[in-house]
Amino acid sequence: MKPKVLVTRQLLPEVHVFLDRFLEVETGVTGRDLPHAELLQKVKEKAGLLSLLVDDVDQEVMEAAPGLKIVANCAVGYNNIDITYARRKGILVTNTPGVLTETTADLTWALILAVARRIPEAERFTREGKFSGWELDLMLGQEITEKCLGIIGMGRIGKAVALRAQAFRMNTLYFDHHRLSPEEEKHYAAAYAPFLQILSQADILTLHTTLTEETQRLIGRKELEAMKTSAVLVNVSRGPVVDENALAEALEKGIIWGAGLDVYEREPAIESRLLDLGNVVLLPHIGSASYDTRLKMAMTAAHNLVAGLTGKTPPNLV
Repeated sequence: MKPKVLVTRQLLPEVHVFLDRFLEVETGVTGRDLPHAELLQKVKEKAGLLSLLVDDVDQEVMEAAPGLKIVANCAVGYNNIDITYARRKGILVTNTPGVLTETTADLTWALILAVARRIPEAERFTREGKFSGWELDLMLGQEITEKCLGIIGMGRIGKAVALRAQAFRMNTLYFDHHRLSPEEEKHYAAAYAPFLQILSQADILTLHTTLTEETQRLIGRKELEAMKTSAVLVNVSRGPVVDENALAEALEKGIIWGAGLDVYEREPAIESRLLDLGNVVLLPHIGSASYDTRLKMAMTAAHNLVAGLTGKTPPNLV
């Protein structure tokens, strides 16, 4: 008899074909988030749960499923899961590290260029029929080449962003609690610097840190005021790393020049003042949104789930 599992939302077809070979699968919903009350009902009698980052897998959910053995999160992050309670109850928790590194680094650079060169603003300007010919001062943006890039969080994605910066001959500074070896710093052409120094020197500041109590609102009013007035801030890590209210104020007052966001403090809600600003590019959390990468993510989560329910050690235990 196959173990019963709940997949909170319809995944890509290839993933369901794989899961159906080993497990009895119930799919929560299609095309929308699974409300918490429904999650509590559907997870009963399940041995496994394949969740997404938008699913709040708290103590209540795990208590609703006494036979739950594993929660396989289809995401790199796992702040949506009560890890402490899962550990206490012996429930395995897995994530999907590594598979979205390159795609997210690509999107980071897309945001950097979009903000610095005012690409969305210029595109709207053109579509609205406002373009009447070349002008010397039309849509002037910020230079990228040979400028200073500051990276906060030098994990897989931070490193991939640093590699891409070499094509722009940038001076790359990074801050991380775990300093790279001299050989790695040479490979990534990145120099370690204190956090406050990076804030004051970076022309482009990108955030690639995990969400912890320490990084909650890591970038607030004080940090924004320490940055250059010509600086661009890009966040593709976790929304609560940035104080959105402080960011909106900084953009309104010209404390920094521009920002690009793919994640939000109270996602999917967005600070309303940001929606009215032309110097911020807002994306709907698509950092890993290529078909290849999202398939790899979902398949990794599926393999973790199957391993945990067939007596094997899942490869991506948190």
